[in-house]
Amino acid sequence: MSEFNQSLNRLLQQHETLLTRKNEPIDRSGVLTRYKYPLLTAEHTPINWRYDLNSQTNPYLLERIMINGVFNAGAIKWNGKYIVVARVEGADRKSFFAVAESPNGVDNFRFWSKPIAMPETEVPDTNIYDMRLTAHEDGWLYGVFCSERKDPDAPAGDLSSAVAAAAIARTKDLVNWERLPDLKSKSQQRNVVLHPEFVNGKYAFYTRPQDSFIDAGSGGGIGWALIDDIEHAEVTEETIIDRRYYHTIKELKNGEGPHPIKTSEGWLHLAHGVRGCAAGLRYVLYLYMTDLEDPARLIASPGGYFMAPEGEERVGDVSNVLFSNGWIAEEDGSVFIYYASSDTRLHVAVSSVDKLVDYCLHTPVDRLCSAASVETLNDLIDKNALLVK
Repeated sequence: MSEFNQSLNRLLQQHETLLTRKNEPIDRSGVLTRYKYPLLTAEHTPINWRYDLNSQTNPYLLERIMINGVFNAGAIKWNGKYIVVARVEGADRKSFFAVAESPNGVDNFRFWSKPIAMPETEVPDTNIYDMRLTAHEDGWLYGVFCSERKDPDAPAGDLSSAVAAAAIARTKDLVNWERLPDLKSKSQQRNVVLHPEFVNGKYAFYTRPQDSFIDAGSGGGIGWALIDDIEHAEVTEETIIDRRYYHTIKELKNGEGPHPIKTSEGWLHLAHGVRGCAAGLRYVLYLYMTDLEDPARLIASPGGYFMAPEGEERVGDVSNVLFSNGWIAEEDGSVFIYYASSDTRLHVAVSSVDKLVDYCLHTPVDRLCSAASVETLNDLIDKNALLVK
């Protein structure tokens, strides 16, 4: 056997070992269970995506197309499989979407044969990423994602100014996608999510108005907008349903994660919050709930974060970040939360609807100042003291 074939066989065996590695739950009490190993990393992408396997054109078996990270994935249960539509970022800084599936949701994820060839609008995207998947009651599976383009009004020589828009596409098979016009809005929009049901006969979107590509600015938080025609979607009226506040986990900005889960107690939401600190921007995840009949009415807002980066999760391409845009609620009440760490890798944590709802309804709210935080803490101490007399 030639040296090339020996090297290739070794590479394929190492890759298969990685793909078939059994994941292990990390035992701890609490509202969720993390797992030991990331589900998807750059190394999980198929060998034939990264290497030219022809010994004549690649005699040293070098990586020809390098992958920087796999993260921020939408998720759905599809034909009995756990499906994620992951953001795959190349070493060239361009992101694209790729589908990976697992038989159990916690390991053995394998990418489909090719990444998604997403159609473009009349104004081509420079970059696309962070798809939220919604199986809507109209029968379509929608993907809403961020489309990034260079700011046409940027001064000459400014190669960093960008504009963000909420792109909309739909599919019946996760392979062939129909691209619809981008969501029209007075402000830039990122982290836009389609609600799974009609509301008053209209399509409903969770929005995040912002003044610029990075800064939310005067954008007050997570918004809510009703749309008549998703094929020509336009935000004409926007209501903020989950506000930002000073000196909280979401003081700089916040954004909806995946579409909310319908429970008997209300709509269960997963979102991310961003604050500034000495190390830069810190992204954490938090939960909230809205009313079943009026999804724009906040009914529960537990204070503080639900998940924050831990250990190696804090290290990566953009450090100190947790982000989620995908979760799957099972018929037995289990919830698989797909979250990314530091714009580098994809993980899973498992909880249940009952636990998450209990957490939302019984965790104290953030009362927005130190004195009130101490009052809340002392209330719990006094309550517990009555139980141990």
